[in-house]
Amino acid sequence: MGMFIYDTRLEIELDDRLLAHLQIVIVDKFRRNERFAMSLLHEGRAITLWMSPQSRVQFVYAGNRRPSINPAWLDALSEVAGMSGVLRTVQEPSSRHGST
Repeated sequence: MGMFIYDTRLEIELDDRLLAHLQIVIVDKFRRNERFAMSLLHEGRAITLWMSPQSRVQFVYAGNRRPSINPAWLDALSEVAGMSGVLRTVQEPSSRHGST
């Protein structure tokens, strides 16, 4: 299990595979100078974080190799964030294009 660290004060444990997909979506949004909310479960509670390119975030992986990426999952995460303005975790769909 990896860690998503927000503002050095909040550490949220996430599966490395989910963390890798969230990292790609978040970094892509930051590159486009987008601001958005992100909702995650932390210690059994739902929390919502305000994300902006100025947010101090870290992605810390437990494993020594980066997980394979499912383009269909990236699309699903990006779509839910775009439709609602809130990035939420969604279940990983079957890969339409194969993993990389």
